[in-house]
Amino acid sequence: MPSSAARNDRFPPDRLLALHRTMQLIRATETTLAKLFADSEIPGFIHLSVGQEAVAAGVIGALGPRDTFATTHRGHGHVLARGVALDLFFKEIMGRAGGICGGRGGSMHVADLTLGVLGANGIVGAGLPLATGSALAHQTRRSGGVAVAFFGDGAMAEGALHECLNMAALWRLPMVFVCENNGWSEFSPTSRQFAATLDKLGAAFGIPHRQIDGNDLGAVAEAATEVVEAARTGGPRILECITTRWHGHFEGDPQRYRNADEIAALPENDPLRRSAEALLAAGIEEEALATLVASVDADIATALEAARADVLPDFDAAFRDVYTPTTLTAGA
Repeated sequence: MPSSAARNDRFPPDRLLALHRTMQLIRATETTLAKLFADSEIPGFIHLSVGQEAVAAGVIGALGPRDTFATTHRGHGHVLARGVALDLFFKEIMGRAGGICGGRGGSMHVADLTLGVLGANGIVGAGLPLATGSALAHQTRRSGGVAVAFFGDGAMAEGALHECLNMAALWRLPMVFVCENNGWSEFSPTSRQFAATLDKLGAAFGIPHRQIDGNDLGAVAEAATEVVEAARTGGPRILECITTRWHGHFEGDPQRYRNADEIAALPENDPLRRSAEALLAAGIEEEALATLVASVDADIATALEAARADVLPDFDAAFRDVYTPTTLTAGA
């Protein structure tokens, strides 16, 4: 497979540096979240995407302002790449009243419709129908937008995927199915959960499939740009990104089901390291990369301070927006 440096020729160094910053933001944010979770500052569970940052940066970086996407329970990277306000993000994850969703959704339900973020989802594969509906809306309204559905390889056995592939193909919807294939279906190798492969599944519905190295930022950015634009006018596409999940299914998962040598070798395929090496080879100075890291760390520190200073939702907030308010008239 061609190296990152070879694939990066299509993009100017400043563009790749911006995408690298997105990856750094995702990595540093999730590293911070891991510490907050260990210190009991985050309620509920979190599912981290450490090791998969190139997919989020490359795919979201290819989207335009009209485009939409639905993400998964492992979706922090996608929403951060889209530009969700960092302070609101931390407030939401930490259950604060000032969060994007008022602190109600937490890690698995971050959404921001103003940015086209249809939402994360705690149910495997449940974001697929949301994105399919959004693609239909784009087509019906002739908005020129594309809808992206992120899903993991563990969702390949879900009926929702098969149904959405069928509808997207039948109606030639402007939609991209992005599979983050990290080889694991929660606690089991995906090969033990699904008998087919995604390329053959796509072929059954006549949907073009493309598989790439999901830890190569240049490869993801290039493929995503081409696939998104193809879907915009030519109907659905599948982009399968082979990537790596460094942490367990959920934060705190001891991963006893996983080979220790495999876990130890994961940093050898670190998308951030590979991207940094490609940038240096392209002439970016080490000082620029160091400045980028410092800038990201400062932004996270500011956002975290704001989140910790925010209040918790009051008890009555749990009952708001549950029912549509009605006004009873006389004699009703």
